[in-house]
Amino acid sequence: MAKLTKTLVEGLRPGEPDYFVWDDLLPGFGVRVWPTGRKTYVAQYRASGRTRRVKIGQHGPLTVEEARKEAKGILGDVARGEDPQEDRMTRRKSLTLRELCDDYLAAAERGLILGRGGTPKKGSTLYIDRGRIDRHIKPILGAKLVCDITPADVARFIQDVTVGKTATVEKTDKKRGKAIVEGGSGTAARAAGLLGGILSYAVTQGVIPINPASGVKKPAGKKRDRRLFPHEYRALGLALAAAADEGEPEYATAPFWILALTGCRKEEVFALRWSDVDLAGSALRLGDSKTGKSVRPLPHAAARILAAIQRHDSPFVFPAPRAGQTGGRPQAFKGARGAWERIHKRAGLPADITMHTLRHGFGSVGGDLGLAESTIKALIGHAGTSVTSRYIHRLDAVLVETATRVADEVYRQMTTDPEGEAPGADAPPISSSV
Repeated sequence: MAKLTKTLVEGLRPGEPDYFVWDDLLPGFGVRVWPTGRKTYVAQYRASGRTRRVKIGQHGPLTVEEARKEAKGILGDVARGEDPQEDRMTRRKSLTLRELCDDYLAAAERGLILGRGGTPKKGSTLYIDRGRIDRHIKPILGAKLVCDITPADVARFIQDVTVGKTATVEKTDKKRGKAIVEGGSGTAARAAGLLGGILSYAVTQGVIPINPASGVKKPAGKKRDRRLFPHEYRALGLALAAAADEGEPEYATAPFWILALTGCRKEEVFALRWSDVDLAGSALRLGDSKTGKSVRPLPHAAARILAAIQRHDSPFVFPAPRAGQTGGRPQAFKGARGAWERIHKRAGLPADITMHTLRHGFGSVGGDLGLAESTIKALIGHAGTSVTSRYIHRLDAVLVETATRVADEVYRQMTTDPEGEAPGADAPPISSSV
């Protein structure tokens, strides 16, 4: 018996067989240490002459104090004559997928559902998850009992989403906002992946013994392999220059130059903070990219554009035009889609060229220059290949020069006519050194 603390729990070593350590501050509250090293918080009590044990959660996602608070609630129910374990078993048998989805999202909001790299899911990821749950999973399978879901149900769900059974256009909370819900194999694959994750959560919670989505074949998502060709890069460069000349604000044009010249994701550029920009070290030190913390080489062309940007009383490189003017919290520019649509239309680009195409185009130009795939992935921060160490203060000069080679070629195509005409006076500044 000992008071459970973070230090004590993390210091417990696995053994054979598993064992319990009980808290002397709250009788019935303890932690179970498994031979694998996993540690699970539990609440133990007696009801109807039987000893019962309720699993609270795993140490790591759940802190000692959070688990103790849950245990107090469970043991309080026991003191009132209830049987939480029996109640849980009854609820498991009658739990619908709709209710399971709500439980899953609530757990994710508390940081108990881990995403990439073993870290809690981000708010942006949860926003997308809610959309897929509300627009695909709940309409098709929401009323079904979780214990009754079979692999055949999952397969039919994939087919229904693929053929567009849930396709619709609906209003959003934003002013004049709308969500276009589409079908197709890519949508079905992503929705099925989330459904599988939710059912895996049900397994960990003891709702079902096995995941019915396991082994069900998902459709291959459509690969986005579109790139920009020289004449399309040139059209984009002319459109950006013309927009700037006609008064389009810097925060609605400069981000597209940075996207094209770095291969960064659009979320990384439009949420870029000045604290992320290391001009002296020729790097972008992203604290919260899709793959976690990431250090990217900053090509000289992109660095020159960033250095010329007018700084405002905002931590963001591209701030929202009115955020903070009335005492509110500073925000990043939120009009990326509208700005891109204006530039896209002005340039006369095909519909299949998106902001993401600029990222793919950067990698494709790197391939044209003979760079290895692993090098290209490192330049654009592909999962598992980006430089992530927080101890790196200056990137390898070779990596920066490699990124600069690619950016220079992209810049050349954006500012030079395909026939070879030199860039005009409307081209943004560029320098071979920062």
